[in-house]
Amino acid sequence: MSQEPDDLMSRVRAIDTEIAHVWMIRTFLKHADESEDDQDLRDIVRDLYDFILAVGPVDEVEDPALYMKLAKKKLTKLRRATELYEEIQPEVSGHTNFVMAARSLRTAVDRITAIVMKGQ
Repeated sequence: MSQEPDDLMSRVRAIDTEIAHVWMIRTFLKHADESEDDQDLRDIVRDLYDFILAVGPVDEVEDPALYMKLAKKKLTKLRRATELYEEIQPEVSGHTNFVMAARSLRTAVDRITAIVMKGQ
């Protein structure tokens, strides 16, 4: 069943809103001193960026169906990066910033997942 372009575009915009949160978490982790010596953190940063780069800026979306296809294709990697961060976060740092980053990332990724899987 095909979806109307307006409905797809509203889903694209909803994902883009969550990507803003993922971007901020990525930026925080990328610039954290803890990332200098932690390969897992650097991998997480790379995987978050990979998802963001794959779908691209919402202002440049010409084909919402293609955007959704790319989001679905990269979703597994995004979810794995989130799970890894949740797993290692207590070892990396118990500071509130790291705890909240894990919580915020989980929330954004759960919302992206729900949007991507809607209508599947």
